[in-house]
Amino acid sequence: MSIEVAVILFIAGVILVVKGGDLFVDAASWIAKASGIPSFIVGATIVSLATTLPEMIVSVLAALQGKTEMAIGNAVGSVTANTGLILAVAMIFMPIAIQRKDYVKHCGLLIAAAAVLLGFSLSGALSLAGSLILIVIFLISMAENVRNAMKQQEDGERIQTTRKETGRRIVMFLFGALGIVAGSQLLVNSGSALAAFFGVPERIVAVTMIAIGTSLPELVTTITAIVKKESSLSIGNLIGANILDLTLILPVCSFVSGQALPVSAQSLALDMPACLLITLLALLPLLFKEKGSKMQGLSLILGYSLYLFFVL
Repeated sequence: MSIEVAVILFIAGVILVVKGGDLFVDAASWIAKASGIPSFIVGATIVSLATTLPEMIVSVLAALQGKTEMAIGNAVGSVTANTGLILAVAMIFMPIAIQRKDYVKHCGLLIAAAAVLLGFSLSGALSLAGSLILIVIFLISMAENVRNAMKQQEDGERIQTTRKETGRRIVMFLFGALGIVAGSQLLVNSGSALAAFFGVPERIVAVTMIAIGTSLPELVTTITAIVKKESSLSIGNLIGANILDLTLILPVCSFVSGQALPVSAQSLALDMPACLLITLLALLPLLFKEKGSKMQGLSLILGYSLYLFFVL
């Protein structure tokens, strides 16, 4: 792929992702209001599953081709980017109000997943036991989401809907998700081509350009949620996406590759610890207060910038 083609595809990807994100958040917000489900739960399930598809596609394809560093780097790097960049942006530009009970549960699962990933990779590979534990955390997370959603659906008040409006919102949801996935894939492919053109190593490409590229759906939905003042949808989407990145994508990559995923010394020494530390920096303060602050957002940006400095 020539550099000219790569630039054109990159621009096309940005357009698809931005428009898809706008449609997607509109549809997700309507789903929450129509069903009585809190926006936090919608963000942690439906939105997260769809916006995590780019990371899943890239990591699984990389694992099938034997590029395990890219598979791991993309998933771990996406969590770090979601937290150190996207959540930070949300905190800086919009007070993030949280529903403490749901938030504490999801934070605990995310921190546990990051710790399990690091602990079970110390031998130089993500073992089968580690993958199975991550899958268990994923199932617990989804079961908790479903339980909360069913409870809220029974107790919540629904808005009046029509078949025509429901159909229109479903079409918006599907086209939005399609735009996000297609646009992100264009960004990943063109970004990889640009990185290869400039001679950037594979691991660095995975944890920076590819990770940020596949995290663009979360960035777009977060920015759109900021504009539409849907703060609970924003943070629910990010936490849900991060849980899926660690507990679903990596185990699936291990299963499709038929072996424990080898973890490079650089990933073990830098990428995984940075992922855990930035996650702790983002989540622990919110266990003791109701809103994220601009100062916390700036601290996350600084931490992520330092991580990129050491990576590059």
